[in-house]
Amino acid sequence: MTAATPGARGGPAARSRGAGTVPEGADRTRGRTATLNQLLLAAVVFVLGVLVAVGPFGGEPVLFFLGVVIVVGVTALTLAVPWSRVPYGWLAVVPATDIVAITLMQIAAPDTVLGLLWIFPATWLAGGFGLLGLFGVIVTIAGIVSVLTVLSATEVTYRTLLLPLVLFAVAATSHLNARRSDAQRMLLAKQSQLLRSVLERTRRQEQVVTEVLDAVDFGVVRITPDGRVAVRNDAHGRLQQGLEPDGEQSEVAPFRDDGASPLPPDELPLERARRGEVFDDQIVWFGAEPGPRRALTITARRLTDPDGGDVGAVVVSRDVTAELTALRARDDLVASVSHELRTPLTSILGYLDLAIEDPDTPDAVRASLDVAERNAERLLRIVADILAASSSSSSSVEASLAPQMIDARELVAAAADDAEGRAAARAITIDRTGLEPATAWADPLRLRQVVDNLVSNAIAYNKDGGTVFVGTTTDGASSWILVRDTGVGISEEDRSRLFQRYYKAGGERRAGTGLGLAITRDIVRAHGGELGLHSAPGVGSTFIVKIPAVAPEGDGRDP
Repeated sequence: MTAATPGARGGPAARSRGAGTVPEGADRTRGRTATLNQLLLAAVVFVLGVLVAVGPFGGEPVLFFLGVVIVVGVTALTLAVPWSRVPYGWLAVVPATDIVAITLMQIAAPDTVLGLLWIFPATWLAGGFGLLGLFGVIVTIAGIVSVLTVLSATEVTYRTLLLPLVLFAVAATSHLNARRSDAQRMLLAKQSQLLRSVLERTRRQEQVVTEVLDAVDFGVVRITPDGRVAVRNDAHGRLQQGLEPDGEQSEVAPFRDDGASPLPPDELPLERARRGEVFDDQIVWFGAEPGPRRALTITARRLTDPDGGDVGAVVVSRDVTAELTALRARDDLVASVSHELRTPLTSILGYLDLAIEDPDTPDAVRASLDVAERNAERLLRIVADILAASSSSSSSVEASLAPQMIDARELVAAAADDAEGRAAARAITIDRTGLEPATAWADPLRLRQVVDNLVSNAIAYNKDGGTVFVGTTTDGASSWILVRDTGVGISEEDRSRLFQRYYKAGGERRAGTGLGLAITRDIVRAHGGELGLHSAPGVGSTFIVKIPAVAPEGDGRDP
């Protein structure tokens, strides 16, 4: 900054320059200070003059009033001179002249205490002109008192030294107070400058952050701890319409990730963030068909201060309409093709079965037909998986469930028995020691589909001669089904995408369609449960299915 700080105006460094050139930004208040100091002295002198004029005076009146006239004249000069345009050192002429005038008054009445008036110019010089002013006061007063003492030929006593000592003490005190005041003023000026620089830097940073947020194509909303929206970028206005239940854009109807189920107001992303929830990639559709629609994926994170206290949340949204539309188009196409394949495959399997059961079919031909039948059945299962995946939204799966009380241990044991043949072909052992009594409120056909898929994967991705552990347990409210293998394991990168449709993990896990685990999780979630995974590469994988152990309250079906 080019402007001088207030602490540099009239400070000790500037005052010690004497009558030198005043630097730019010199103290513009010195004219007022000079006027006030001089007027105070003039008022005291004027009162003394009036008292001398109307009463008896034992001194030399001419010399006394000469001093009074000089003080009055200097006061008039002080009022007339524009001190802000004059080098600062020239201001010392005023108190120096006052010292001369007071000396004349003291000479006019040597037996009086008129010398106390030296306090006014002494404090001015010592406080306003630094060490040079203090030194000048000491030398001047000491010289004047010495000369007057010699001229009066009086004996030097404590009364002779009392006045100069008092003046020296007052001048020194004035000098120290001025130095302290200058230091405080300089400190305040530096702090003020620092605060201004910090404020300016903060404003620049805020402007940069605002420009960056407004430039990105995803919405950003900052929520305060009390739920108010403190910051929102331009993209938020374009993308997050309908997030506020009572906002200006609330007419845009929100839907769940399936695009058909209405989203309740308390499940809107901003409402969840206001309640303190943290979530990733919640998909919300805005707009009802057949009109224009938009899909957003929304993530919320809590914010904390350096002490760990909650300071609100940030909600980030991104437009995924094109991605979800493309995925839906892909699923529709795959479902259409798969549906067209199912009918001829069923017919092929029927004729293959007739040919195999025909007693006139030679054994060699029958063996070939068995191979064709197995592969046709495998192809039919793949087509069934694709059809299930293309329609396995949570609502469609839930609608197809027929839950009832079942014995989870028997169901898992039956699935293990059916898998023994495939396991024995690779010398894989199925360990059933973990099976404990457990009930489950589930659709037996769908839950068997879940267990069959998990056991099949545990065998397919196991090592030859490995082990598959199956187990069940319950705590009365929930039941757990465990399937663990000693196979190749799953990397952390693959685990994050393992339940995505059509995704196949790298390396050892590229068999199949990439639909089994996605369908499995959808079925488990439709039961009100959850599918967990623990895995380490080279050690094996553990899948844990958690489902309700009892019927939910209010269910009309008899368990």
